[in-house]
Amino acid sequence: CRVLDNRLPNSTILPDKNRAYFLFHFYQELVKTECQRWKGKGVNIRYEVRGNRKGYKAGALKQGLMRDYVRECKFIAMFDADFQPESDFLLRTVPFLVHNPDIALVQTRWKFVNSDKCLLTRFQEMSLDYHFKFEQEAGSIVYSFFGFNGTAGVWRISAINDAGGWEDRTTVEDMDLAVRTALLGWKFVYVGAVKVGSELPSTFKAYRFQQHRWSCGPANLFKKMLLDILRNKKVSFWSKLHLLYDFFFVGKIAAHTVTFIYYCFAIPVSVFFPEIQIPLWGVVYVPTVITLCKALGSPSSFHLVILWVLFDNVMSLHRIKATITGLLDTRRVNEWVVTEKLGDANKTEPAMEGLDDVQVIDVELSTPLVPKLEKRRTRLWDKYNCSEIFVGTCIIICGCYDVLYAKKGYCIYLFIQGLAFLVIGFEYIGTRPPSTE
Repeated sequence: CRVLDNRLPNSTILPDKNRAYFLFHFYQELVKTECQRWKGKGVNIRYEVRGNRKGYKAGALKQGLMRDYVRECKFIAMFDADFQPESDFLLRTVPFLVHNPDIALVQTRWKFVNSDKCLLTRFQEMSLDYHFKFEQEAGSIVYSFFGFNGTAGVWRISAINDAGGWEDRTTVEDMDLAVRTALLGWKFVYVGAVKVGSELPSTFKAYRFQQHRWSCGPANLFKKMLLDILRNKKVSFWSKLHLLYDFFFVGKIAAHTVTFIYYCFAIPVSVFFPEIQIPLWGVVYVPTVITLCKALGSPSSFHLVILWVLFDNVMSLHRIKATITGLLDTRRVNEWVVTEKLGDANKTEPAMEGLDDVQVIDVELSTPLVPKLEKRRTRLWDKYNCSEIFVGTCIIICGCYDVLYAKKGYCIYLFIQGLAFLVIGFEYIGTRPPSTE
């Protein structure tokens, strides 16, 4: 939006509430013009837009595969809007599919152009580096299942059709397709050497919505596919066990649950019960080993590992709520909020070639693009994250009790963990989105 904002005609004056809508339509015109420019050079390219958002991303993908020109294709490369693949991306990925008909998906690694933007993006980089290095690369090496990341991958279209196509029953359509494809015996390959630039959400609000979708969706998919996985006869017992226990139960459900219950509930509450003695290895040694192993994925950020663990413990509160929502199939289970990003990818690597050829369209703005919206009063529970503030306050109270009465020695951990909850509760992390006022 910053790039487009600078290219608006000097005479353009937009109502504050309508500016984003105008930029959206202006951006559409830029994309359309760019597609026409490449088509004029003989490139087989099309510009198409759906008339509705039914099914969200899964609906868009399903619609795309129904186009006539797709029948001429064998593979489909997928990228989210902020991803920037290199020019040799297809040359380094498609051969895996061409030379091995059993492979359905080639997944590549993400690299982050704004990982140094703030502490929040550094934490995300550490978590995702661990995901790629130890979960996906290790899974690919031992030929076990790993999920599709939703972008920066190449699919065999026949495998998608074989699995029944895209489904919009959950907010993780990428994982849904990957599981159904794996149950048919198709194989996946992870190519970590191929890296695609992308942008991390740098505002906490955007990150929180993303984590809700990434935690709620898998839990809901686990509930809906449990019987299908158990009844499947095309994969081995061990493959089903890995999928159900390692991938879904441990990785998507137990990890969030145990983290919050143990570190944010059991240890703090234990100070009120003298008869409860948590052994030192359970409080210090085992968590330290696990933390150090996870930090190996991002050696350059090793000095932030303690802060990262504290932040991850705070996020476990939000993730466990999302997981329970997915398992119970209630409330916000199918909520889809597009992850807001601030355009840092464009600032880092400005792909501005050809912008001078774009003709700016003069728009008559005497009539607002949308009706004028009334400013709503911000309520306290909308401005701050009250659940994090409540939990942080309780943990600090437990730390004070430990200092004054219990004297178990947990107070140092309880104080810094409680402070971490308060910092995130008052949203003193991440960047602030540009003001629209």
